Formats: sequence, C-alpha cells, structure tokens
Amino acid sequence: MMGYMELKENAGKNLIIEVAGRRWARYPVKTKLITSEDKDISLIVEEYVKQYLQPKDIVFISEKAVAITQGRSYPIKEIKASRLAKFLSGYVTKTPVGIGLGSPETMQLAIEEVGALRLVFAAFIGAIGKVFRIKGLFYIIAGSGARAIDGAVPYAIPPYNTYVSKGPINPVEVAEKISEKIAVAVAIVDANDLGVNILGASQAVNKKLVAKAIKDNPLGQTDECTPIGILREIK
Repeated sequence: MMGYMELKENAGKNLIIEVAGRRWARYPVKTKLITSEDKDISLIVEEYVKQYLQPKDIVFISEKAVAITQGRSYPIKEIKASRLAKFLSGYVTKTPVGIGLGSPETMQLAIEEVGALRLVFAAFIGAIGKVFRIKGLFYIIAGSGARAIDGAVPYAIPPYNTYVSKGPINPVEVAEKISEKIAVAVAIVDANDLGVNILGASQAVNKKLVAKAIKDNPLGQTDECTPIGILREIK
C-alpha cells in the first residue's frame, strides 16, 4: 500500500467530494516547512509525493509554496510601502480569510507586479462598483498577478504569519516540469476558503474540474504544513 494510510484529510475538510457525478479523493500531503533554501519545488514534490502516486492522479500544489522556492516571499517588516500603496490599500475590502491587497505592504507588491497605473484604474472602477453594490471589480481589473499576492495573517504557519508573498513566476512551466518528473498531471493553485484559481497546469489537466474538486481548499489555511495534495478519482 506504500504508506497510503498516512494520507488523511485535514481537520474540518472532507476527504471525498462529488463533482458532476464522479467521486474524488483529495489527499493532503504533509511536507517539511518549505523555505527559500528550497530552490526547486519539483524536488520537494518528488520526495514527499511520488511514493503515493497512481497513474491517473492529479497533483495540486499551493502557489505560495512555489513562490517561496522562487524567493518571492518577504518578511513584512522589509517591505517599504510607498504613499500610493498606503492610499490605494484603503480602498480594498479585506476578506474574511485574509487581507488581500488591503494592507500597504501587499499593495506595494501589487504595484511592483502589475504597475501603479493599472491599480489606480482598478481602484477607480472598484469605487464605482461599490456605488452600485457590485463587488470584486478591483481584483478583476487588477488581474491575476495582483490577486495572487498573499498578506501576512496570524493563523499562518510561522514564520509565514509575518511574511507577504507575490504569486509564482511561470506557473505553467513549473507545472510542466514537475509533471515530467513525477509522470502525472500537475496544477499550481491559488486556493483559500473563498475559492480557487488555477494559476498554471500541465497539458493533461482539466482546470475547471480541478477547481471544483478542491473548491473547499482541502489543503487548509493554517498550520497544516500540507502545501501539496493528490486528487484521485475513486469508484
């Protein structure tokens, strides 16, 4: 059985979900604490996940874990927020599961990622949307690069409860590289308890199916230390 009994659901998350009449198991995989010293996420996946895999599995990986290995996670105290970042962050609604771009530090990263003009325009459109009670326009205009930025939240595993992160670079290429190494499909996902965004995937991945199958974020939001999961159809 190659240690399958070690793969268990995280607290508060169901192991099995049904999508379009098909049943899927979502196995979170516990790893060591990933840091910037881990320069290649594919080596982490190979070490901790490969032993459990079956041919038709889909491996899904937290975008934050990938970003950390790319050196794109930073102590919040090292981020020098500009006046514009401080101003724009006041116009962003904080979500129940995180601050998003609602802090000067995360907004500063967004400015570096997508540019000041785009974010000013996003804030303008977002303000109009609020008048008409339309939510989410800011993030739609700001784009995926801004949406993928994670803020420092107290419930995250230390030291990342005091870190802010940009999204990963070239997530499609990363997914393809890992897929070649472990011989199954791979998706890089931005998931939280509000929803899922597939940032990159190898060619064999049905992105809509994966998003629906992990819509409740089975990897968890706090100190689970399970940045990787295995999605497996079960009969």
